[in-house]
Amino acid sequence: MNIPILRLGQTYESYDQVELDLGGGETLVTHTANPGLIRRDLLRIAEAKAALDAIPADTLASYCEQAAELFLHAELPCGDATQSPRQYIESLSALTRLPHSLVRMNMGKIHAAMSQVRTVINGLTRNLPLEIFDRGLASLTDLAVNYYPATTSLGVSLPSNAPAVNSLWIPAPVMKIPVLLKPGREDPFTPLRIVQAMIQAGFPKEAFGFYPTTHEGGDTILTCCGRGIAFGNDTTLKKYAAFPSISVHGTGRSKILIGEDMIGRWPEFLDVIVQSISANGGRSCINTSAILVPSHRDELADAIARRLAEIKPLARDDEQALLCGFANPAMADGIDDLITSQLKEPGAEDLTARHRDGERKVGAFDQTYLQPTLVSCSDPEHPLANTEFMFPYASIVEIPQKDMLENIGQTLVVSAFTEDPDFIQQLLLSPDIERLNLGPYPTNRVQWEQPHEGNLFEFLYHRRAIQGDLVT
Repeated sequence: MNIPILRLGQTYESYDQVELDLGGGETLVTHTANPGLIRRDLLRIAEAKAALDAIPADTLASYCEQAAELFLHAELPCGDATQSPRQYIESLSALTRLPHSLVRMNMGKIHAAMSQVRTVINGLTRNLPLEIFDRGLASLTDLAVNYYPATTSLGVSLPSNAPAVNSLWIPAPVMKIPVLLKPGREDPFTPLRIVQAMIQAGFPKEAFGFYPTTHEGGDTILTCCGRGIAFGNDTTLKKYAAFPSISVHGTGRSKILIGEDMIGRWPEFLDVIVQSISANGGRSCINTSAILVPSHRDELADAIARRLAEIKPLARDDEQALLCGFANPAMADGIDDLITSQLKEPGAEDLTARHRDGERKVGAFDQTYLQPTLVSCSDPEHPLANTEFMFPYASIVEIPQKDMLENIGQTLVVSAFTEDPDFIQQLLLSPDIERLNLGPYPTNRVQWEQPHEGNLFEFLYHRRAIQGDLVT
């Protein structure tokens, strides 16, 4: 399979190519865009913006809804070939080591984001009519409001570990902002399939750039587009901290906090906790990576460890598979070595080691796996107490409820199992929580009418004060 660059809708083949193994004797060749090529394309971004501006936003939303069905069910162009949904699942699994079941789950999340794009945008704009993207003007409870685009382009540097993160940029073309995408090395298929579904549904092809590229090329996309979204770890966050035009979706360090009023009911919450840790192979920033409890740590921890130890490596095409192998075994080696090293520091114990078969790192089905791990920590300052890894990993710490919010740090998602009104008020006012679930909900729960991480509309559009006789 041969996947060229998509230069604002026009295919382009490069002499600089990357060959990837799809297994079974099949290979994938992606063409690499150099930074100069990306800069040249951005000189034509006004044409892409004009192509979107010529179509009513309501029509674009309808196109997106149609594209959702194409993405999920249709055979779509993929480079110099076409790709059925089954071929997409098998090829993406071969590159990322996601089992087929998890690829299908991620497809479902992307389909939901596309098919419910009106709900998503209503949540982002707080129910402004779609005509705000056509006229820049709308009426909100008898108040005229004016929003204008803060950029003519959105650059997105995507990861390979979680296909569903593509849902975050999907509303942008409906909001009439062209997108330039850098796919993850092991997942060129998902963003390209979304783009092709959107073009087939009616979006102008000029609105999309697809640029497999180097780290330098990724920096060019993010810094030369008017707005950028990057996915990565803490290093990525520091790298782009000086660029207010770049939104970094970094380490989530998502947490479950169980209040004093509900900790006695911990057996009721086991399913939710295990799901929060293990869903999507533990690869998402919204997976739980730490559990804070005011008491009952040992009993709860042992019960969670037993349940996690039941999740075992299975072949990628096994419908019961929940664990992901590592496309790069060296990454698994590094994570395993780091955890083993930090367990030597006093105050931490790997409780899943009591219950699982074999070591944490195992080879099976021609892949390298890290088996689920729960570490009990006696000190919230222990290096394993507030960290995140790309497999089902979590720590559990016993800490007084009154001290929990002082110790969580920046957290993408908090699921707070409590009905205590005072504690809930503290949670609602905490500046360290990006998303808050009140009640025994898994941290990986997504509501499309609520912003996932940041607000894409407010990132791409600015409000302007407006008054005058012509304002209607």
